[in-house]
Amino acid sequence: MAEFDVDALRARFPALSIEQHGRLIALFDGPGGTQVPDTVIEAVATYYRTSNANHEGPFLTSRRSDAILDEAHLALADLVNAADPSEVKFGANMTTLTMHLARSITASLAPGDEIVVTSLDHEANVGPWRSAAADHGLTVRTVDIRPDDVTLDLESFDAALHRRPRLVAFGWASNAVGSINPVGELVRRAHEAGALAFVDAVHAAPHLPIDVQAVDADFLAYSAYKFFGPHLGVLYGKHDVLDRLPTYKLRPAHDRFETGTLNHEGIAGALAAVEYIAEIGERFGSSFVAPFAEAGMSGRRLLAHAGMAAIRAYEMPLFGRLLDGLAAVPGARLWGIGDQLRFGERTPTAAVTLEGVSPEAASTALGERGIATWWGNFYAVGPIERLGLEPDGVVRIGLTHYNTAAEVDRLVTELQDIAAG
Repeated sequence: MAEFDVDALRARFPALSIEQHGRLIALFDGPGGTQVPDTVIEAVATYYRTSNANHEGPFLTSRRSDAILDEAHLALADLVNAADPSEVKFGANMTTLTMHLARSITASLAPGDEIVVTSLDHEANVGPWRSAAADHGLTVRTVDIRPDDVTLDLESFDAALHRRPRLVAFGWASNAVGSINPVGELVRRAHEAGALAFVDAVHAAPHLPIDVQAVDADFLAYSAYKFFGPHLGVLYGKHDVLDRLPTYKLRPAHDRFETGTLNHEGIAGALAAVEYIAEIGERFGSSFVAPFAEAGMSGRRLLAHAGMAAIRAYEMPLFGRLLDGLAAVPGARLWGIGDQLRFGERTPTAAVTLEGVSPEAASTALGERGIATWWGNFYAVGPIERLGLEPDGVVRIGLTHYNTAAEVDRLVTELQDIAAG
């Protein structure tokens, strides 16, 4: 297998050549949205040049557009190992798709039925369920977290299931602190309690392989702009479960959940993003192929999963380098899992506070030095509140596969200077 060539991959991302004060910027803002490779940019531009038309027209550009959309449904099904491309639905973003689905699901429930959410999640997997539940007289219960390592409290999860909820919504990974949930086990427990399982995989999708059939999720939401594509949301739903739901759509609409004219050019870019990940699998993923092949995957589906495995194998040692560096920053505290023996339970996203320096001040100072990070709660209101870190939140440092060891060392050096005042 060829060694993971981060420099060759970085050359594919035009934004990584941006300079500030004569130095290349270092982008650790991936959890808020990743950069895109050249082929994604070209796919969007090519759509506009050659295929820009509405759906199902009896002419060349419309037929080209429809072919791209069909192939994109296949590609996004490949990325999460969906059984059929009809189980993939595109929308404006994960939040909008979740609100649409929440409206459909809660319309099928009765007053007094219960929904379970968690305090580890992004608000997009909490607020839509609360709002829709309020419209139908439903009860929403919240699963707690373990503050020591900022992971889901499984005892609290089981206690919520004892009440036989109708739906359980939780994340694959926390966008604030990086904790990865035992998704397959949580889905199994939800199903045993008679509940549907909705999984927010937005933060997980750019960092690890996702297999909806293996974990048996009923629904899974993910966002193309978090895995090197355009601003676009994607929803997976089991075919038989989607078919049972009421829906809100226009009578002539071709799909029950894809409402209105879609972002065709963005979908073309999302297709290119999956193909980029598959290229990584082809170049650097040969040693990761076997388990996915044994699961029956082949072609682009196999390569995309091997590509995500290769990305994870590169990112996590780099994250270890970051944590080693943070240990030398006076007053720095990592919130979440810091034990390298537990790296299988997290993504390469660090939530950090500096003693005596507000997250806003630290992130702003980094930005002035050409290093992009985020500060605040990132719409993950639940865990930040639970940790007592509101209103300031944390500094979020998100590593992706296009970050380098030199960038990490530069970040650590600047944090040491900022911490020293």
